[in-house]
Amino acid sequence: MYPGTWAATTPDKPALVMAGSGRTLTYAELDERSIRLSRFLHDRGLRPGDVVALVSDNTPEVYEVYWAALRSGLYVTAVNHNLSVDEVDYIVGDCGASVVVVSAGKQALAEGLRPRLDAHGVHTTLVYGGPVAGYDDYDAALAGASAEPLPEQPHGEDLLYSSGTTGRPKGIKNVLPDFAVDEPGYTYVKVFGTLYEFDDSTVYLSPAPAYHAAPLRFGGVVHALGGTLVMMEKFDAEQYLAAVDRFGVTHTQVVPTMFVRMLKLPQEVREAYDVSSLRHVVHAAAPCPVEVKKQMIDWFGPVVDEYYASTEANGATFIGSADWLTHPGTVGKPLIGIPHVVDEEGKELPVGEVGTLYFERPEFEGPSFSYHNDPEKTAGTQHPHHPNWTSVGDLGYLDDDGFLYLTDRKAFMIISGGVNIYPQEIEDLFSLHPAVLDIAVLGVPDDEMGERVVAFVQVAPGREPGDGLAAELTAYARERIAHFKVPREIHFLPELPRTPTGKMVKGKLKEQYVGA
Repeated sequence: MYPGTWAATTPDKPALVMAGSGRTLTYAELDERSIRLSRFLHDRGLRPGDVVALVSDNTPEVYEVYWAALRSGLYVTAVNHNLSVDEVDYIVGDCGASVVVVSAGKQALAEGLRPRLDAHGVHTTLVYGGPVAGYDDYDAALAGASAEPLPEQPHGEDLLYSSGTTGRPKGIKNVLPDFAVDEPGYTYVKVFGTLYEFDDSTVYLSPAPAYHAAPLRFGGVVHALGGTLVMMEKFDAEQYLAAVDRFGVTHTQVVPTMFVRMLKLPQEVREAYDVSSLRHVVHAAAPCPVEVKKQMIDWFGPVVDEYYASTEANGATFIGSADWLTHPGTVGKPLIGIPHVVDEEGKELPVGEVGTLYFERPEFEGPSFSYHNDPEKTAGTQHPHHPNWTSVGDLGYLDDDGFLYLTDRKAFMIISGGVNIYPQEIEDLFSLHPAVLDIAVLGVPDDEMGERVVAFVQVAPGREPGDGLAAELTAYARERIAHFKVPREIHFLPELPRTPTGKMVKGKLKEQYVGA
């Protein structure tokens, strides 16, 4: 299914509502405007396999562009609008976009990007939400295009880029589906739509940036199955609760930092909003501290679900509240692919031992994805003896019941005095300390130990950074974890560099530390 299905049966139903402004896009409007854009792109010479790049804040037009691409056999590359001009320029060039669509809400970025686009072969640029020099008017382009669907509407795909927390962003490119947009078969609809019981009664609240894989794709699932997508302009803990109450939200997806921000609201604020409409509160994208999740289940009820996956979608696991409470800390059992935990030589490890996580995909002879323009990096994800086992670099272990537990990213593991230390464990410990608003732990070079553990802390409102607080946090940690894991240094920063999707950009912290 796709928006055209619902435009025919429920044309006036809201397909998308902006939580802040209330701006609404009906199914009839979404269908017609995505048809017109698909026609415009076709008239500009785009054919299946070509790429449209999108640089936008959270607006309804995001999904007009998304569905125009998906009903034309095109790739859509939604670009992180928080990146610099140089970084966006790299992505636009790397993905091979021939059309770039921007939001006037990102005017400075769009203006800085425009002089560079011709060199990449970009022949068409559009802007919505207001004028930006060098870009043609998006609404005028749609008005001049046909409202009749293309005779053939092959299913397109997204071509998204990793967040770049451990290096330059990588484009993840999947093979285009071999079916039309109105035929069943799209993996996200089949797997997650069924798993979380999406249907035409769903009201889905999306508090995250739409350029990220999960928010973008889950919004597409909502539209494919006829629900209503409520999209926040940006996340705010209290406004999130207000939106759940106001719109009668049934489904939502968050990241653990959002849980933490909600839990730190005053009790009277938390109790002021009715969240009883929630049926599935999905979290993913980053590890969730055990105590944080326990408190969220106590508050929202046994509706907190978790899946573990990546933008590469090489595998996935799932767990609901009931199973998680009997296996706290797990990210669940297999949903897509078969997990294997291996050592440095690629040998499978016994239950309980930490190693590199691979997912086996029996339906593929090689990797289930590829990094765009980087066959060497793609090959590096493969197991040395099993071509259809791939890894994105996460570490973890399996228990006797087959539940998967993650310990950290391989790139973030600290080796101090020959001992492996997983920063995630230390970060989880501090996450609910009343003085800590945010924390990142990493290893830095040490002449004696190889690496030493260093923490960077963003202090909660009302607490003063300094030696006194550092001593308090050190004592707190020494009472609860092995002393070799306790940070040897604690540095206080006004803000830590997280992506809007909740991932800590540790590379920037390490650069700052080394520079200082």
